[in-house]
Amino acid sequence: MWLHLAVLVGLFYLLCWYRERQVVSHLRDKFVFITGCDSGFGNKLARQLDLRGLRVLAGCLTEQGAKQLRSQTSDRLQTVILDVTKTESIAAATEWVKERVGDRGLWGLVNNAGVFHSHGCAEWLKMETCRDTLRVNLIGLIEVTLSMLPLIRRAQGRIVNVSSILGRIAFFAADYCCSKYGVEAFSDVLRRELQHFGVKVSMVEPGYFRTAMTDMQKFLETMKQTWNEAPAHIKETYGQKFFDAYHDIMKQGMMGCSTNLNLVTDCMEHALTSVHPRTRYSAGWDAQFFFVPLSYLPTSLADYILTRSWPKPAQAV
Repeated sequence: MWLHLAVLVGLFYLLCWYRERQVVSHLRDKFVFITGCDSGFGNKLARQLDLRGLRVLAGCLTEQGAKQLRSQTSDRLQTVILDVTKTESIAAATEWVKERVGDRGLWGLVNNAGVFHSHGCAEWLKMETCRDTLRVNLIGLIEVTLSMLPLIRRAQGRIVNVSSILGRIAFFAADYCCSKYGVEAFSDVLRRELQHFGVKVSMVEPGYFRTAMTDMQKFLETMKQTWNEAPAHIKETYGQKFFDAYHDIMKQGMMGCSTNLNLVTDCMEHALTSVHPRTRYSAGWDAQFFFVPLSYLPTSLADYILTRSWPKPAQAV
């Protein structure tokens, strides 16, 4: 019995492997629009797809970022300035894309633009910081997608949304987690609604990676600033010892960030070029072998594993 089961499992994974290796034809004729290409995953993916021969349309927040990207790529790659928090900027970028793709439509949209402003406990959050995170990571993603959707539907193309492992299991960075849980929900609904139009929707859920967004020195400095600006009652409730210990835990976590961005961009590329893309891609060893399995554990056990090393606030009961 066990031998038969092992054979069936082996055949299942062999079939999955074979299906995932099938590549979409005529990739050199396909246009892909990527947001957040100034640095990090978006910048790396733009260069990676350009090398493969796809027609990359890169959305950058700054002219400096756009100029730098163009200097590192072929003449096929084109850039446009895009601020995903501004409706007029999204509308202008959509028209710009429409002029370039014509009747072929847009094969791929990669919603990569994102920010990380969480530098402490949820109670330390300023509402404006929370709004900024949601405007970029969730509202901007939704607005860009809906604006580009007619072009994607025409090509029966792909939508790749960059979520996070913190969209699967939340244990710090409350506003960031909220935005990524929202990305997961939006992507799930969109995938089910668009299946009859031939549009496929995938999510990429990176673990901890070293990018401009997770620069350790900048992160720790902002964390100290957040603590220094916190109201007196917050400092009394948590205490300086709590902050110092929390600061050290965050520092250790940042030191463990992977520098191999290919683990993420390869997932994005597969979602765009495979005949049978996955629904979810867990990028990074920490995501695949710690956080994803952890998300399936009973909540009480997951809580214990995640918080057992956390310091206690000064006024903890």
